[in-house]
Amino acid sequence: MQLKTGKNEERRKAPDGNGLENGSKKQAVQEASWSSQHKATTTEAEKGQWKLRVPDTVKGLLVALFGGGVPAGFVAPFTRIAYEASQVPSLEILLFRCVLHLLVGVYIKCRGAQLIGPREAWRTVFIHAIINVVSIACAYSSFMVIPAGNASTVRKGMSTLCSTLMALVIDSYHLSICDWIGLLGSMVGLALIVVPDLVNLDKSSRLSDIFGYILAMLGGLALAMALMIFRTLTHSSRLLTAVFTFGVVGSLLCAPLMSLLQKPVIPLDPLTWCCVTGITLLALFSFFCANYAVTKTHPALVCAFLHSEVVVTMMIQYYVLQEPVTAYGISGATIIICSIVVITAQSMTQDQQASSGKK
Repeated sequence: MQLKTGKNEERRKAPDGNGLENGSKKQAVQEASWSSQHKATTTEAEKGQWKLRVPDTVKGLLVALFGGGVPAGFVAPFTRIAYEASQVPSLEILLFRCVLHLLVGVYIKCRGAQLIGPREAWRTVFIHAIINVVSIACAYSSFMVIPAGNASTVRKGMSTLCSTLMALVIDSYHLSICDWIGLLGSMVGLALIVVPDLVNLDKSSRLSDIFGYILAMLGGLALAMALMIFRTLTHSSRLLTAVFTFGVVGSLLCAPLMSLLQKPVIPLDPLTWCCVTGITLLALFSFFCANYAVTKTHPALVCAFLHSEVVVTMMIQYYVLQEPVTAYGISGATIIICSIVVITAQSMTQDQQASSGKK
């Protein structure tokens, strides 16, 4: 049937389903529906991304656990093996490590950054380096006097205790109930590992053992101070400058002291060189991770997560060094692991609640 003039206009204005105007409305409804579906999909995708995103606090704790504690757990046994194989003194091992740290200066210069950071941060950077050198020198010396697991335990326990006291007194940091439970659990686990050995000290070596424990305690105190100081640094290249400055200060201090206080040894056997190389590389990686972790969360919690070093050291002490591990040691290690789980779960829950509150 042929349409007359004006019929098309009438069809456009017709209210029935065949009209073009109604078709436009349908198209608009379809576009609106598609838009709402797209927004819903985008919102779900954003939620999925949020679920996959790790909060900074949890990221710092995980870096401290797997990057700071686990590699450091190999350092004490390797130091003991190198000493027993070639009588390599502690300051000589530290000197090897400091020389490796100096190589970071090449990378800093390639990036065009300052070797020791901006001028206003120089004093803090050098104080941090000196305290770190003292901490590691005491730790390496204690590894050669008392069992490696006990030395790591005392050092990490002292660092946790001192970091917590500094958090409360100096930093006015608020620790939650779960943080307190985790920290106290870690201290109980450390006490279970160390106290029975202190009670049963051999009378013939009691003085040297006590000296070793004192060195480990001093190393832990210095570690807590170093982490607290590093947290005050704010320039972008603070990790690299801290590593390089540690190498400079350590080389200048260890080279003369090694000649005066200890007898330098040139290692000849491959086992000693493998141990020294492993110590320097693993300790450098642990140094990076521990200092990075304190930029994300408080040093008290970082020190608690560095207790994973104790568990790794005890395993190597038993399976490699063939040194006995008592039931108290196993119980203490189990309590330390449970304490780490409590602090991690609490931090993740707290960060999720904070993120939900912001949204």
